[in-house]
Amino acid sequence: MSKLTVSLIQFDIAWLQPGDNLRHLNRILRPLAGHTDLILLPEMFPTGFTMEPETWFEEPEGPVYVWLHTVAGHTGACIAGSYIVRDHGEYYNRLLYVFPDGKEVVYDKRHLFRMGEEHLHYASGHERVMIPFRNFRIKPFICYDLRFPVWIRSRNDADLLVFVANWPASRREVWKTLLKARALENQVYVAGVNRTGKDGNGIMHSGDSMVLSPKGEVLASLDTDREGVLTCVLDLQELQQFREKFPVHLDADDFTLFE
Repeated sequence: MSKLTVSLIQFDIAWLQPGDNLRHLNRILRPLAGHTDLILLPEMFPTGFTMEPETWFEEPEGPVYVWLHTVAGHTGACIAGSYIVRDHGEYYNRLLYVFPDGKEVVYDKRHLFRMGEEHLHYASGHERVMIPFRNFRIKPFICYDLRFPVWIRSRNDADLLVFVANWPASRREVWKTLLKARALENQVYVAGVNRTGKDGNGIMHSGDSMVLSPKGEVLASLDTDREGVLTCVLDLQELQQFREKFPVHLDADDFTLFE
């Protein structure tokens, strides 16, 4: 199987209203059942990007965890998004990737946004993960991670990079530029999903969710400032043919990543 259908959900997250956000998403996701392979939700999709984890956290198998598993089962698609989890006494901005059969993969945000004091409230993750699905090798990341190419760097060991975000509208050109750069330098597909609307701190988010080819081309995108579902089909065979024709990875530098 060489094709993967990916759906990005761009929406205005109701500030600190998990119940409302999950109900809203239920309405959005219902038509996708049986029509997509992978659903991507923005960063901290139940609450918005809050620095009050002690109030809005869940335990590792709390209500949002159960909801994600339920949606994966009902839609027959994998689903991924980040939310606040308390694990062994620490708070994490955690992405959970759930398969329809109930299997799951966890990625904890590595790079914490110090300009918003995220590093004062959350613990940093330390593991890069690779998720095999439908012959694609998928690597998930969260928002600020996008700025750090060494952490993201692929040596022909990924086919799709996923970024879930609450990226401010004031830096929307940076978002678009970095997504393109990560696609080009790694010769991979890139999917970046962002929220829209104003959060509880008065920060505007433009959305600009998009899928890019390994050549840096925008394959599909959503309009600025509006909610919507973006569905795009990725072709693994086309990616492999491009790498064979233009094998940049064979000349890449070796490196070791230290903690």
